[in-house]
Amino acid sequence: MSDAFDKVQFVTIEEDNHLQRIDNYLVSKMKGVPKSKIYRILRKGEVRVNKKRAKPDYKLQINDYLRIPPVKIDDMPTQQLNVNSLAYIKDAIIYEDDRLLVINKPSGMAVHGGSGLSYGLIEALRALRPNSPYLELVHRLDRDTSGCIVLAKKRSALRHLHEQLRDKKMDKTYHALVAGHWPEKRSKVSAGLQKNQIQSGERMVFADENGKHSETRFSVIGYYPHASLLEAKPITGRTHQIRVHCQFAGHAIANDSKYGDEAFTKYIKNLGCKRLFLHAKSIEFIHPASEKLVKFEAPYDKHLAHLIKALELSK
Repeated sequence: MSDAFDKVQFVTIEEDNHLQRIDNYLVSKMKGVPKSKIYRILRKGEVRVNKKRAKPDYKLQINDYLRIPPVKIDDMPTQQLNVNSLAYIKDAIIYEDDRLLVINKPSGMAVHGGSGLSYGLIEALRALRPNSPYLELVHRLDRDTSGCIVLAKKRSALRHLHEQLRDKKMDKTYHALVAGHWPEKRSKVSAGLQKNQIQSGERMVFADENGKHSETRFSVIGYYPHASLLEAKPITGRTHQIRVHCQFAGHAIANDSKYGDEAFTKYIKNLGCKRLFLHAKSIEFIHPASEKLVKFEAPYDKHLAHLIKALELSK
């Protein structure tokens, strides 16, 4: 059980949190504390700003002096973070400075806890960096997708990178192994995507002309017996976009449990690979401090590397 919030905290607001709403600041600072509890201590006036009560929408000013009351967390779940998991994540760090962390996320790890998971990538990184005052995901990857993911270590860096995402100035490149022979001339898939839920409550996405506009650019890296290795660049950023666009084009991604091809999945598993072959190979953006273009690449894990070797040998 964590005791991080069982004592009164006094905080002086610095430039990085200037004009941030106090409720959002507290949610970010008090990781794991239910939002209902945060709003309760605000409503009761237990949070003080310069010795005065503050409403949830109050915008913080530089040098504001906050008193944050102790919060009971007996009912909060403990985070079961395996030592081996932490060591694996530490080894997966591609780049780090005072603004950014770039990780080669492993397949099978969610980006954050929830949905029955006790922890995810962000919880593991906070455990590795207990003294980091700020650590937030810039974007997300599906649980079964591996590769480049960026985290911000300052709020100003998060704002800068989110602007690039909105303005489509962040370039993400994925590698996907798909069923069959992808036509070289097919360089683009545009299909509207609609979120839905099946009876079990599992989230699914379907191609639908009435769905949200979505576009992915594709190019062929190589051909193998019964398979094609593709480079995929999502122009829009919809949930499960690359996976559904590949299925829509008639070339499902290897080992895709939601949108896959049963015969192709069996073929790939017989070659020794059981994980989804979708990998965020590289990411390119303007660094929020230097304002220079930077690019980071993530190597394949051993499962994808062994599969490619097996496919090369089967030619």
